[in-house]
Amino acid sequence: MEAIARVRNLRGSARKARLVLDLIRGKTIPEAQNILLFSKKRVADEIAKLLKSAVANAQQKDTKLATDVMIVSKVFADDGPIMRRHRPRAHGRATIIRRRTCHITIAISEKLGG
Repeated sequence: MEAIARVRNLRGSARKARLVLDLIRGKTIPEAQNILLFSKKRVADEIAKLLKSAVANAQQKDTKLATDVMIVSKVFADDGPIMRRHRPRAHGRATIIRRRTCHITIAISEKLGG
């Protein structure tokens, strides 16, 4: 059984989110929560909330399922829409500031083979 949770239009780049997602891929749920708790990256708090939501989705599907037997099977971050802002520069010019967003997906499943 697999449970999925997604967050869309999260402020921050997908490249920075992938650094944290690579740390928890393939880990058990308690181990992944511990890694996210002690991570210094700003996106780690949002990923921890998303992981908690995925666990709740899995327990909604199967109420007898314990978190010890679940692993983070798939995690990925995709680029979201880019907000463009203008910053004034010298000689009356302007440059574009890109405010990046991302979509993060977490899928958890039961551990295979015990």
